[in-house]
Amino acid sequence: MNMAGSLESSFENKVVLVTGGSRGIGRACAVRFAQGGATVVITYAGNEAAANETLQLIEQAGGKGHALKFDVADTAKCAEAIDSVVKQHGRLDVLVNNAGVAVDGLSMRVKDEDWDRQLDTNLKGAFALIRAATRTMMKQRQGAIINLTSIVGESGNGGQVAYSASKAGLIGLTKSLAKELASRNVRVNAVSPGFIDTDMTSTIPPDVRTKMTESIPLGRLGSADEIAQAVTFLASDAASYITGEVLRVNGGMYM
Repeated sequence: MNMAGSLESSFENKVVLVTGGSRGIGRACAVRFAQGGATVVITYAGNEAAANETLQLIEQAGGKGHALKFDVADTAKCAEAIDSVVKQHGRLDVLVNNAGVAVDGLSMRVKDEDWDRQLDTNLKGAFALIRAATRTMMKQRQGAIINLTSIVGESGNGGQVAYSASKAGLIGLTKSLAKELASRNVRVNAVSPGFIDTDMTSTIPPDVRTKMTESIPLGRLGSADEIAQAVTFLASDAASYITGEVLRVNGGMYM
């Protein structure tokens, strides 16, 4: 099935902001939105070369785009970024909160700065971007917000207390905002990836990787593009009656 073809014109004249768009799931989302004709703005924290690669892929996919460099943990920068997108393009139709960081460690050894870094990036940063974006979306009476949570935000995972807490917080944020914004036709949903083959999971030791793969009913890791398909679906008119939902894309690893 040619998924690019099924996306044709789905996001024509739409403006999309994808945080953490320089690689992995963020990059895959940016490219799929571009395939649908969107103008795609990506954010990145530091890897300019990777961000430029994503922009090239956006152009090759038939879209237009540019990149913004800032740390989503800085709430003032989040507000500035949204303002700059709206000023440049006149609107904002889709916000994908994908930027995230994980610092693993047993709870008794978690440092305050590591806890703060994960909560500030994964949860507080997402909220700051939403807070700024909803002003425009409510005026437009149209918009879609998709938050990237995680399977560990639902199931928990030893050694990832801060990361799990931040991702569980995104689920509560998603559901509450969905109720707040529905009257203005702004939909808020979340995608909960399972074990996905990305840079973040590439450092997992081979024996642990094998054991985790064996625990997945579908018997394999997911791909970044499979997550991106779920994100673009929730952002599209095909999901016009879906809000407050957490869509699990995990191969059956958690049900």
